[in-house]
Amino acid sequence: MAPPPVGPSPVRDVADLLAAAAVESPDKLALVESGGRSMTWSRLDDEVGRLATGLGAAGVVAGHRVMIVAGNRIEFVTTYLGVLRAQAVAVPVNPLAAAGEVARMIVDSGSRVVVADADTAGTVREAVRLLEEAMAVERPAGSIEADLLARVTPPRVVVVGGTLLPGERSYDHLRADRARPVPPLQDPDKLAALLYTSGTSGRPRAAMLSHRALLANIEQVAAVEPPMIHGDDVVLGVLPLFHVYGLNAVLGGVLRHRAKLVLADRFDPQGTLDLIEDEACSVVPVAPPVFAYWRGLEGLAERLGPVRMMLSGSAPLSPELVTEFTEVTGVPVHQGYGLTEAAPVVTSTLCSRTAKPGSVGAALPGIEVRLVDEGGRPPEGEDPGEIQVRGANVFGGYWPDGDGGPDADGWWSTGDVGFLDDDGDLFLVDRLKELVIVSGFNVYPVEVEDVIREVAGVAEAAVIGVADESTGEAVVAYVRPLDGAAAGLADAVRAHCAARLAGFKRPSRVEVVDELPHTVTGKVQKGRLRAVERRRAVGLLE
Repeated sequence: MAPPPVGPSPVRDVADLLAAAAVESPDKLALVESGGRSMTWSRLDDEVGRLATGLGAAGVVAGHRVMIVAGNRIEFVTTYLGVLRAQAVAVPVNPLAAAGEVARMIVDSGSRVVVADADTAGTVREAVRLLEEAMAVERPAGSIEADLLARVTPPRVVVVGGTLLPGERSYDHLRADRARPVPPLQDPDKLAALLYTSGTSGRPRAAMLSHRALLANIEQVAAVEPPMIHGDDVVLGVLPLFHVYGLNAVLGGVLRHRAKLVLADRFDPQGTLDLIEDEACSVVPVAPPVFAYWRGLEGLAERLGPVRMMLSGSAPLSPELVTEFTEVTGVPVHQGYGLTEAAPVVTSTLCSRTAKPGSVGAALPGIEVRLVDEGGRPPEGEDPGEIQVRGANVFGGYWPDGDGGPDADGWWSTGDVGFLDDDGDLFLVDRLKELVIVSGFNVYPVEVEDVIREVAGVAEAAVIGVADESTGEAVVAYVRPLDGAAAGLADAVRAHCAARLAGFKRPSRVEVVDELPHTVTGKVQKGRLRAVERRRAVGLLE
């Protein structure tokens, strides 16, 4: 059986953490935006209550899905927590997603309401137009599969701080004039959030995270010693809130400890350092590419003066870079390993007995990690194996039917490969799944390949990830043209991907080749393509 959550919890959902903070620290600042807006805990709690009430008045009931397509701003936080308090289901998605991607997620999730801000309203409107067009002609549009189209219902659009079009509603009008009591959550195992991730195969799927799973990971992180976040910390909120790392590890931790969160809509090497100085940020959670952007900057140690700890996740950092950064700045860097399906933190170097180069740390309290071979048995000797995790934080499977979730004993296979040393520290080796991780965001090659194959003149496409100093990995597409279609094909692929995919998913390079390597069963041998890229990286190929 899976182990219970760490320690007793006085709350049943993440929004209850806010209610407790409002009682204990009503006048303390909770949120600060880089542009200057701020909210105390009591005002934030009132805003969330008014939004939950407004959602109910608008017909949103328990279990309905509400999509959030917005950047890191106060209204993202109030909407997310308001949805949870209303016992609906939050569906945060990447605000940089293309309209076709948003359309597919609206249909797949069955979202009844989509909340957008001024920057994303145009994309959301185009997504709704695509849905209405697909319904009119009764055939799939772009990335919307036929089985999804059968259950499409265009959602209501709510806009934060932008001009409204007919049929839309403003965020301010959605908020009720006052918060009204909401019945407490009776079953913490109810679905709280759908977070889109690559899963282990096929197109991106939504991981089903319950209220219990979200809270469990917040408590598991809180049990780590020394603590990642103190009550008097100022935490940088530059990680995107739509991503589970920013949503539950950062925002959830801030709620749990009553710290202050400084929201920044995007990372800028110099601008983010200015914000850290101006707001005296003491805890800085970031994705690995940040260290490369800051590498070699003059006066970096002084500019990071207020920082007591940096936290890194999403992808491993090289031991050399960690050592160099710490020596230059004097700021300790702690890494972790996590997944959307684990809500997300599984290990941390704060849980290790001693620091070990290359390790992503030991399992958090309340989480178990083990390795298995292809037969499901412990690997022999010091051989690596597939990483399996178990704990109250693990998801319930993929939307909508729970497929791909933990087994009967609570173990979930991550698709990652690693080895454990005698102290229980985890070292990542490889991935069984073909994920490409760009700036901490998952890119599944199949999705990009499907888009590329829509281009006239493309006979075959294969997408791989290559090392990139700035983003960790970058997407590279190999394309085989139809006879006579090679001229201009790379440009056509780039243009189509720009229209259909979020920026981080677009190929950084398109290689048009006469043939792709195949196995005897006809599968593209991506290992050979990666070997080509490795030779290119060391200068053996132009």
